[in-house]
Amino acid sequence: MTQEDVSGLTILGGQAQPSKKLEAFPNRAPDRFYLVSLHTSEFTCLCPKTGQPDFATIHVDYVPDQKVIESKSFKLYLWSYRNEGAFHEHVVNQILDDLQKVLDAHWIRVTGEFNIRGGIGIKVEAEHTRTPAARLQWMQRAADAAAASGQE
Repeated sequence: MTQEDVSGLTILGGQAQPSKKLEAFPNRAPDRFYLVSLHTSEFTCLCPKTGQPDFATIHVDYVPDQKVIESKSFKLYLWSYRNEGAFHEHVVNQILDDLQKVLDAHWIRVTGEFNIRGGIGIKVEAEHTRTPAARLQWMQRAADAAAASGQE
C-alpha cells in the first residue's frame, strides 16, 4: 500500500462515529476476478412501525473492479442504521445501492439474515451485475476453479 493508495481515506485512523460515508481504496489487481467477502453479525436497525430493534447478520460478496471498500468506513456505515427505522427488504437494497455507487463492482450481492421476530425469520438477498457477460465470466471462472480443486 502506498501513501497515494490511502491519501483519500479520511475515516481510517479517525474517531469512530456512525456515518453514511463509504470509502474505497484502489484495487491493485483490477485485471483479476476475485471475490471479497465481508460479514457482521452485529447489524441493527429499528422496525419503522414499532421502533423495536431488529438484529441481523449482513453478508457482502463482491468482485471488485477499480476499487475495494475500506472496512472501517463500512463498519461505521452499518452502524449508522442502528437508530434508523427500515424494513428489512429496503435496508438490504439500500446497502447494495450505496456500495455499488462507491465501488462500481463487476458483481455484488448483499444478504441480510434477520433474527426471528414474531415467529418469522427473514432473509433478503439483493444482487447487482454490471453486465450479464461479466457475471457469466465470473461464474465460469468460479466453476473452473472449483473443478480444479475438486470442490464441484
